This record gives sequence, structure tokens and C-alpha cells, in this order.
Amino acid sequence: MPENIALSPVQAAGLFDLPRAASDCRIVVAMSGGVDSSVVAALAARSGAEVIGVTLQLYDYGAATGRKGACCAGDDIADARAVADRLGIAHYVHDHESAFREDVVEGFADSYLAGQTPVPCIRCNMGPKFTDLFAMARELGADCLATGHYVRRVMGPAGPELHRAHDPARDQSYFLYATTEDQLAYLRFPLGGLPKAEVRQLAEEAGLRNAAKPDSQDICFVPDGDYAKIVKTMRPEGVRPGKIVHATTGEELGEHRGVIHYTVGQRRGLEIGGQPEPLYVIKIDAESAEVRVGPKRLLAVTEARIGETNRIGPLPDKPLTAKVRSLAKPVPVVLDGPLGEGRSANLRFAQPEYGVAPGQAAVIYADDRVVGGGWIEATVPVEA
Repeated sequence: MPENIALSPVQAAGLFDLPRAASDCRIVVAMSGGVDSSVVAALAARSGAEVIGVTLQLYDYGAATGRKGACCAGDDIADARAVADRLGIAHYVHDHESAFREDVVEGFADSYLAGQTPVPCIRCNMGPKFTDLFAMARELGADCLATGHYVRRVMGPAGPELHRAHDPARDQSYFLYATTEDQLAYLRFPLGGLPKAEVRQLAEEAGLRNAAKPDSQDICFVPDGDYAKIVKTMRPEGVRPGKIVHATTGEELGEHRGVIHYTVGQRRGLEIGGQPEPLYVIKIDAESAEVRVGPKRLLAVTEARIGETNRIGPLPDKPLTAKVRSLAKPVPVVLDGPLGEGRSANLRFAQPEYGVAPGQAAVIYADDRVVGGGWIEATVPVEA
């Protein structure tokens, strides 16, 4: 590989916490075609270990060529292959379009039809991205599987723990709360302690062609941000118009083009005029195709029930916080009930929390450590 990368081989090897000398190890790197996973591959090669890059093809190659804002498709596969050639490492592309469509895209459409606000990136990590990559990495005899996620794997008293990235602006721990303890023992996240600017500098020093490639900002299979179009394509029979009603008075305020156009907490796009105060989406009744709106105070909730929960490591004897949206700040909570093994639990918020939407994930933290989390199934409003 190119020799002008800043870290020494020993420093690079230290980022992967290898079980023995790097020269005796094999690292599989999940390569999406972006700059982050490409730098992980460069660091792995720099360590002196044998490195194999694996890319999951998640879309039809022809349809995805030239697509911007996506990953694991079209130009991204070409970028990953070019980086592997530059580094002198093996690279394999595996077709997982069918599994991705079934596990992630169809689930995304069904969640919107049910009036929920899905987080497909978490479903992808729970499905194709980790489950399938793990199987491939083990079949290839790898000592670990490395990804470009901005999180940290820290050894604690009970084993490896999942922690937030040092750079809060890049932290991706919310999307990885469902990582199992067995997976975490095998995973490596070498970028968790690095700022993005340094990652791009490493890419430039290694001569990687995607060093300046923009980050993906949207859901990978919806690069234009038009979620409704995807749902219409997947489930055309489920899109129907309905009423917009006031959550407290029951007054009919207008009509909508389908519940797939709305999420809890939404204010823009309601197209309702002449109201004395701003109105927000308070609840979506998918069965009756009814969107209920009201003033912001009606968004406040005191509790949330979460299901399909996962726990990483023991529950700590210290205060907990939770994020109920990917961009939300962690807020103090009390956990009632068991966490892990897919069971359900309740989260009680220390202060009323706004915009807590069924379908989103609630991720629980103890300081910087990810304790676990689950999918939000229902909430208890401050005002019934």
C-alpha cells in the first residue's frame, strides 16, 4: 500500500486491537465506497495484516450507477474496487439486493403505512450489514470485521463496550444500539477516536480517489429525500387520502394525500390556514387514514414503551439518559422493566419530551456508554 500515510504500522495495528501480531492476522473491512470505510481499509493495510475488502451490493447496479447520496451501489462499488486496487488488497462484491429489499426497504414502506416513523439504517445494521458481513468474515477466516462507523469499542470489566465517538458531530452510536455482545467482540471501529477532518487527511495522504467524496446525508435508498415515492412504489395499494382533524376538538381541518406524507412532530406541509396557533402532527391513525394535529404542548410525553430491546453489557448503577431521535440530545430517563433478549420495557422521562414517535428507536446511555435500546411502540402523553 502507499507509504505516505501518517500513522506508523504499530499505531495503525493498535486501532484494531488484534489478538496477536498483525502480520499473523486477517482483517475483513466492510467497504461501502465512501471515504470512511476506505480509510479503515488503508489503516488495516498499514498495520501489516492481510486485508480483504467486502462490499454488499444492495441495489441493481445499472439503475444505481451515478446515484448520489447512496452507498453500496453503482459508482460506490467502483470507488471501493479502485481503493482496494490502490491499497493492493483483495476485494469482493456480494449481491444482497433481495435480502436488503425484503429486510429493509419493504419494512420501511410497511412502517410508514402503519403511521410510524421508521429508521431503516438501524434495520440495515441489524440485518444485511452486520449479520451477512459477519458470516462472510468468519468464512474468510478473519480475526475481526472492521467498519467505518464513528463509534468506539472500549474494553470494560465485563468485556467490550460500545461508546460514543469522540467527535459528537460524527457519532453514530444511535444506529448501532442493536449490536449484540457477540458481534461487538468481533467488530472493530478504528475511526471512533478521530475527527472527520483527520480522516479525510489520511485519505489524501494514502492517495485514495474518494478522499473528497461528500458524505451521504439521506437514507441510502432514498437519495432525493422523497420517502413517499418509495412507499408508493412498494405498496401502491396502501396509499389513500383521509382527513386532517384537530386532536382536541375533533374538528375536520382539511384533507391529506395519504398518511405516508406525515410523521409525528411535523409542522410543515400541513397546508392548514386560519388557525390561532401553529399546529403539529400529534398522532397518525393509519387504520382510519386520519392525521390528528394540535398545538405543540400536545406532543409532550412522560413515558415511552419500547420493544425488541437489546442490552450491551450489564446495566450500570448510575443515572441513564436516552436519545429518542438520531439528532436529539440525550435526556435523563428511568428504565422500568427488563432490557435485552427482545423483551419490552418502559422509559420514564425526567422532563416532558417532545416529538417521540412510534417507529423510532430509543437508545439508552450511561455517560458515553451505549447500554442498549429498543423500538418505540407507544407513548403516554402529558395531556390525554
